[in-house]
Amino acid sequence: MTTFDPYAPSRDTTEGTVYSVTGGDWDSLVQEIGSTKEERVVVNMGPQHPSTHGVLRLVLELEGETVTEARAGIGYLHTGIEKNMEYRSWTQGTTFVTRMDYLSPLFNETAYCLAVEKLLGITEDVPERASVIRVMMMELNRISSHMVALGTGALELGAISPMFFAFRERETVLDIFEMISGLRMNMAYVRPGGVQQDLPAGSIPKIRDAVKLMRKNFKDNTTLLVGNSIWMKRTQGIGYLDLAGCTTLGITGPVLRSTGLPWDLRKMQPYCGYEDYNFDVITADTCDVYGRFLIRMNELEQSLRIIEQALDKLEKLEGAPVMVADKKIAWPAQLAMGGDGLGNSLNHIREIMGTSMESLIHHFKLVTEGFHVPAGQVYVAIESPRGELGAHVVSDGGTKPYRMHFREPSFNNLQATSAMSEGGMVADIIGAVASIDPVMGGVDR
Repeated sequence: MTTFDPYAPSRDTTEGTVYSVTGGDWDSLVQEIGSTKEERVVVNMGPQHPSTHGVLRLVLELEGETVTEARAGIGYLHTGIEKNMEYRSWTQGTTFVTRMDYLSPLFNETAYCLAVEKLLGITEDVPERASVIRVMMMELNRISSHMVALGTGALELGAISPMFFAFRERETVLDIFEMISGLRMNMAYVRPGGVQQDLPAGSIPKIRDAVKLMRKNFKDNTTLLVGNSIWMKRTQGIGYLDLAGCTTLGITGPVLRSTGLPWDLRKMQPYCGYEDYNFDVITADTCDVYGRFLIRMNELEQSLRIIEQALDKLEKLEGAPVMVADKKIAWPAQLAMGGDGLGNSLNHIREIMGTSMESLIHHFKLVTEGFHVPAGQVYVAIESPRGELGAHVVSDGGTKPYRMHFREPSFNNLQATSAMSEGGMVADIIGAVASIDPVMGGVDR
């Protein structure tokens, strides 16, 4: 007979039964510290804290203001996206993945769709115009994501104005997203086989104007922060992690490139035609917060270069298809922008409702059941704003994914928290975590 009670103690109140849940690392840590004679303090930073990027909990062991041990607790956000996708069609999966890393939804969608297309064997059949639109949208998304990283990172270290400027540019990008897809975030715009719909009329000149405006406005934050003595004192030598540490922990993205290694999947393992674009991989050799800040600042210009090249390509591809020709995959069918927003074109509705029973049956089957994907498994990786985002997709030959798993850069990169923080000051933890740029929506799925 055991004396251990596996259930949380409870007490009845007027509002029902209240359970007191204890245990975990906190109890063991406090007990361990209480048994020693050293003067050590254990504090929780987060999960409700403005500088922990959502619901990140840091259990810190301190001697004075020096961090002797830092543990990251990530289990405060449960979305169950990967499991939910096993009960939805392949196309519906897009609406789930777009909500994982909610600051870079288009990257989630593209990684997933590239994997599904690889399983279908239609990678080469995706229209060029669709691939160019994907590249343009991803680079716009990279800018909006970096703006959040730069703005919030600066705010957390006491610089307020950069936040205003960064979010001003982010709004410019989100306005473009709304113009193209109808939504500012979580668009589900990239679909297996192409994109949801073509660019609306007159969008290319508007995007060109936005690029010019952003290129001019980016200088505001550059002027404020680059070379700023206060900013440099708060970021140089902080959150140090060298190349050996990055490779050991599987760290990618700006954190890895701040060690001087030019690892960028757009160059190393091109996808969506990135090999046809002219841009530079930005690196630094500082291995610290300041280096990661400079990388993100300089990547903004490279993204603008790619967007301009994509716009040139789109002008030449005017009127080309944006979805695979195979009608058994292309869903939703014949989508077009109507006077009331998004919806199926009147011609398509007229056909399926009035003239062709076969078209109606096909549309019904495609929407309700979805298409079959041959059995197999693939892994596709792309370069998100935070590093390598990989989609591991398993199919059993049905109309739904059998298994889904994403290699989330935020999840992997958070492993660096302890290495960056231990031995430093409490105030430096904030800068170190901000330089990782984790998004908790992608960490716990």
